[in-house]
Amino acid sequence: MDEEVEYRIKRVQAGKIQDYAFIVKKYQRQILVYCWRLLGNEQEAEDAVQDILVKSFEKINMYKPTVSFSSWLYKIAYYHCLNLIRRKKLHQTLKLGLFTHNMTATDSAAQAIESQLFSEPLSRALNKLTAEERSLLVLRIFEEKSFGEIGEIMNKSQEAIKKKYGRTKTKLKKMMSPVKEEEECVNFSTLFKTKA
Repeated sequence: MDEEVEYRIKRVQAGKIQDYAFIVKKYQRQILVYCWRLLGNEQEAEDAVQDILVKSFEKINMYKPTVSFSSWLYKIAYYHCLNLIRRKKLHQTLKLGLFTHNMTATDSAAQAIESQLFSEPLSRALNKLTAEERSLLVLRIFEEKSFGEIGEIMNKSQEAIKKKYGRTKTKLKKMMSPVKEEEECVNFSTLFKTKA
């Protein structure tokens, strides 16, 4: 645990709210990157970070140093982003039910650069994962959180997180290799036609 952070949190809990600026400065960028990876939109991520930091300030008296403050903050971010994703899906479902038109999203320059960091099959596969699966991969791979920390954030046991991580990696690999399966199907159908 970061002793400086714990010291500042105690001061904020004691009413020295100006010390919360230190916490914001320390974690704002990390939480922004995490939210951006989950939500896939820079502006939505920036808005989410503001909400998350306000929410964590309002609930700072509930924080107990039994877990790291970082894990506690990521847990708030995780549930906040899940709620945003659910609302967005519901809104899109309702919108598609009312209107049938193609919706196009304009990407910012930063989003275009980030999307180039992943191969096309990986990007498509990540988009097909559930928000929980995407979050698990982001926390483990990009944020380099331990299974214990991820368990705290996602409210699951460390063993459950390890198993889910393994299943999610397997699922992602399968989703990235349909091209090979399609080739095998084509070869099989060609073989079937020649035998008939």
